[in-house]
Amino acid sequence: MKVVVLVKHVPDVQSERRIDDGLLVRGEDDVLNEVDENAVEAAVALVEEAGGEVIAVTMGPEDAVDAVRRALQMGADSGLHVCDEELAGTDALGTARVLAAAVRRIGDVDLVLAGMSAADGDMGVVPAALAADLNWPVLSVAAELSVADGAATITRTVDRTDETLCAQLPAVVSVTDQVNEPRIPAFKAMMAARKKQVEEIDLAELGLADAVEADSGALLGRQGAGTAVREAAEKPAREAGTVITDTGDAGQQLAHYLAKVMK
Repeated sequence: MKVVVLVKHVPDVQSERRIDDGLLVRGEDDVLNEVDENAVEAAVALVEEAGGEVIAVTMGPEDAVDAVRRALQMGADSGLHVCDEELAGTDALGTARVLAAAVRRIGDVDLVLAGMSAADGDMGVVPAALAADLNWPVLSVAAELSVADGAATITRTVDRTDETLCAQLPAVVSVTDQVNEPRIPAFKAMMAARKKQVEEIDLAELGLADAVEADSGALLGRQGAGTAVREAAEKPAREAGTVITDTGDAGQQLAHYLAKVMK
């Protein structure tokens, strides 16, 4: 079984984020998107059980390769990094198109796994858009996943109801952090990952070099993207709260305060 797992290099949620010229600054304390670790673990576990290979794929600037290398440490067999300056500012639909082209280039892929969303944009639409581009079925927000007899089966919870869904392979599956507990790579695995191959390709090698024009409808690059950051500002400083001292009339003070703020 050949499994592609999508990974993304995102700013650490604990670090300060900066917007420069309408783009989120990358490369400062960036990490592998947390729920993508669950996708990598799911991919590696499936291949350990059934045989095959896991290819970690990402799209992003040069530093984004670190996400692929982390996936290799966790057990992925090889990596593919789509890196092209023309992709700066590409939106979710454009990203899906590029990743779909990468899947086609790899060829004979049985399953694409991804985290349900990325911590930077938190849109959660790339797996479904990718599946639409490939014309494959998509199973989303999987809390459980199994693959047998040429089909993927997931269980998910929607509106407090558990659903079990099944789709024939090839398919795209997005997972939640409930699907497994990602492994912590041992030192030996981290050293072995250094010898694994990571191929870097650009838009020309995907056949998408002409898809960055604003009128192409391809949604690649900032000019062609359907979404953009129009304005960004630092989070305002937290104001001091109101302190009520109980001198026998604290209840009245609290009532007056609530009446004021709830007008």
